Amino acid sequence: MNCIIVDDDRLSREVLKKFIERVEFLELIDTFESAIDAFNGISKFGNDIDLIFLDVEMPEMTGMEFINTINSMTQIIIVSSKEKYAIDSYEYNVTDYLLKPVYYMRFLKSVNKAYENHINKSTEGTGLEVFIKSNSALVRLEYDDILWIEALENYVVVKTYDNKFVIYFTMKAMEAKVPMNTFVRIHRSFIVNRDKVEVIEDNSVILRTESGLKSIPIGKSYRDRLIKDLNIITK
Repeated sequence: MNCIIVDDDRLSREVLKKFIERVEFLELIDTFESAIDAFNGISKFGNDIDLIFLDVEMPEMTGMEFINTINSMTQIIIVSSKEKYAIDSYEYNVTDYLLKPVYYMRFLKSVNKAYENHINKSTEGTGLEVFIKSNSALVRLEYDDILWIEALENYVVVKTYDNKFVIYFTMKAMEAKVPMNTFVRIHRSFIVNRDKVEVIEDNSVILRTESGLKSIPIGKSYRDRLIKDLNIITK
């Protein structure tokens, strides 16, 4: 996995570099002292960055602000000296949260989790459908039939044009299962099929359903990523 470090703490960067060198499946391709430097520098790598070790409190641009500027497929491991950002960080779908000082065994657990996600994503089929468990049966759904996916406590609702399926699953797990070149997460509780989006308003997207138009809210932390991911032409 190609990875980068974004951290304004020199000692922290050095510790992470040494840890990365000890892990066979990690390849450090660059380090940055600020999120601004990373924002300006990562374009040369295209989509070749698989994992980012990211500090939160940095000048000019915070780690959370930086997440909104990058490819949503790139995994993030937050590395911070403060616990207070942990809960908020998972709204950004981070892979893990490490507290400084980082110890090697805890680091290894974190990157193994990232590697498992990476392998699962790499080995997923390229088909155009998914199978959803409904009662005791498996129902085949084409991705094109899915309008949106909605969090419902410990379940998710998969909504199609003429049906809905409630399954025991998490949004994070669902995000890893469906192709994110077809779907986009716009809220902590919603993933939508980008091909079904009719209109984007200030704080919502409009989808067309069998019963008319459906408005779905855009989470503040997801808006920039949504705009970046969609093919938008402006004046």
